[in-house]
Amino acid sequence: MQQHATPSNTSTSHISRRGILGALPAVFLVAACSRGAGTPDENWTEFGSSTQPIDHSAWDKILKTYGHSSPDGINRIDYAGIKSGAMKDLDLYIKSLEATPISDYSRNEQFAFWVNLYNAATVRVIVENYPLASIRDIGLLGQGPWKDNILKVAGTDLALDDIEHTILRPIWQDVRIHYAVNCASIGCPNLALEAWTADRLEEMLDAAATAYVNHPRGFADNSGELTASSIYEWYQEDWGTDLDVIEHAKKYANPENMKLLQNHQSIGSYDYDWSLNEFKS
Repeated sequence: MQQHATPSNTSTSHISRRGILGALPAVFLVAACSRGAGTPDENWTEFGSSTQPIDHSAWDKILKTYGHSSPDGINRIDYAGIKSGAMKDLDLYIKSLEATPISDYSRNEQFAFWVNLYNAATVRVIVENYPLASIRDIGLLGQGPWKDNILKVAGTDLALDDIEHTILRPIWQDVRIHYAVNCASIGCPNLALEAWTADRLEEMLDAAATAYVNHPRGFADNSGELTASSIYEWYQEDWGTDLDVIEHAKKYANPENMKLLQNHQSIGSYDYDWSLNEFKS
């Protein structure tokens, strides 16, 4: 992998730098979602040489059966279908990952492992609490499930925040991680409709970044002002300045979005939709 420099049940939270002092709910939202990368958890910094790939076929089948690519460019998940038809398979898959001696595996194999585990565990917590309008309906005051210890990997209790902020972000230090892990929300980069695999990481990471950067959820014109996804504000330390975020986006921009990005040197406002990325038949 290349090296590059969590969370209103209302559908959208629109945060402007110039208006933030007068928007206390928005301030609370930023405080709840922002999280710096912590010190790498030393339990997970050992890499092995096993050439046997970890089996993600059960997760891949669930994604291909219950995931839907919508015409608006947003992948949606049939949570009701998983609840009625695949919960056992999902549980067994997660348990298989929890029992995996992960330190035996290569760096790329471990990256795919953690992303798949994060996404599968997020889908499971949604299904366990389904029906709901947003992942932020779980827990008190919109705090969501991110800090709850819902996994035990190699005997160690882990929360979703642990995977993202003390494993993936500080150990891999690749901003494309933000396009890989999914928080079950419309505003989030898409949940890939196939399992992540070690042999396709670069391809999948670049495809995920390209899809998000070129979707209005990533960057859009708002009356002549550049609006960006709130993930670029919550985790700005991973990218750097506004200009660094824009330069990052240019690496993946299509011609239309390149024109948009070239017209701006700063980001005027941020936007995020916490509505559930739910497919309804």
